[in-house]
Amino acid sequence: MNQPREDFPVPSGRDAALVARASVPVDMPHPLRHLEEALGPGPFALVILFVSPDADLDALALRLPGRFGGAPVIGCSTAGEISGAGYTEGEIVAVALPAAHFAADVLLIPDLSVLEREALIGQLIRSRQGLARARPDWEGEFAFLMVDGLSVREDELAAALASGLGPVPLFGGSAGDGTRFRATYVLHEGQALQNAAVLALIRTECRVKVFSLDHLTPTEARMVVTGADPARRIVHRINAEPAAQEYARLLGKDPAQLTSFTFAAHPVVVRIGGKHHVRAIREVGEGGDLIFFSAIDEGVVLTLADPQDMVAHLAERMAELSARGAPVAILACDCILRRMEAQEKQRSGAVSALLRENGVVGFSTYGEQFNAMHVNQTMTGVAIYPPERAG
Repeated sequence: MNQPREDFPVPSGRDAALVARASVPVDMPHPLRHLEEALGPGPFALVILFVSPDADLDALALRLPGRFGGAPVIGCSTAGEISGAGYTEGEIVAVALPAAHFAADVLLIPDLSVLEREALIGQLIRSRQGLARARPDWEGEFAFLMVDGLSVREDELAAALASGLGPVPLFGGSAGDGTRFRATYVLHEGQALQNAAVLALIRTECRVKVFSLDHLTPTEARMVVTGADPARRIVHRINAEPAAQEYARLLGKDPAQLTSFTFAAHPVVVRIGGKHHVRAIREVGEGGDLIFFSAIDEGVVLTLADPQDMVAHLAERMAELSARGAPVAILACDCILRRMEAQEKQRSGAVSALLRENGVVGFSTYGEQFNAMHVNQTMTGVAIYPPERAG
């Protein structure tokens, strides 16, 4: 019999209730009722749902108003979930932030095709000021974004949000649809929406650390985009040759052998602001084009990157996040290509064990947002620590 999952490792004592988490299979009867029971009575400042694309998103959304004690509920469809078991699929994962420790304000961006930048910046400033007035004694702040992963507008959105957030760190993820790439959704006020985004501004008494990590090392192999359709993130030509053919040549592969696993194992990066950022390839398009997960343009220099040992790197970064004391929870957005690489290299079990041991909860994405950037093949997130109480 299906049961709700509450096996996230959490501390005992007074810090045990800082973040509530639970998950249920999508085919469980009355899943929201089971999640409510597992999360507890609240009251909650915010409830976040990461929902398998196997669920009926519209039907689920219609049942959300009034649930979880009337707390605001946001969420998105996924390319896989991260629950108390680590990497999972076919689940609804819930995270609840208790009102005793968190304050939240939710903003909907309803139409990504028309980004009214100045109005959005004004909303963000007013939201930040409102939270500061409500809880002037709390100093922890972060912003969490979920956005339609097929909108092709994440780059512009992240840049616009950064202008209004000022010093508040932002992280987020692009909603997924498994490996189908057909339709992705965000959840807001009882609706499953496409071409939209939802942003939660959080203020908390907890110590928080927003982070981004990847396990990739640039090589000396470089290529230049010589033909592209930036609006659709399509590259037609690399080094004046058909894009997929030239990428395969540099790898020593037949273009017919290119798969999602190839792209995960042989990513390309661009250098921006003194750092390398992944520009992940999603799939081979018509005529040998390459379709990317994030912004791409003619003249961009791409560098092949080699993955380090994924498990060792993740263990090292998790240890760094615990250097001043272990977090009570880590809310994370993890690229689908990281999950694919783990599967291809038969490291899923080891990665899941690390996620489980470190209390990571979240979802696999079609891209990640970190401050002003939309990136790929990373894990972005926030580590939430107990409040630094006097004495």
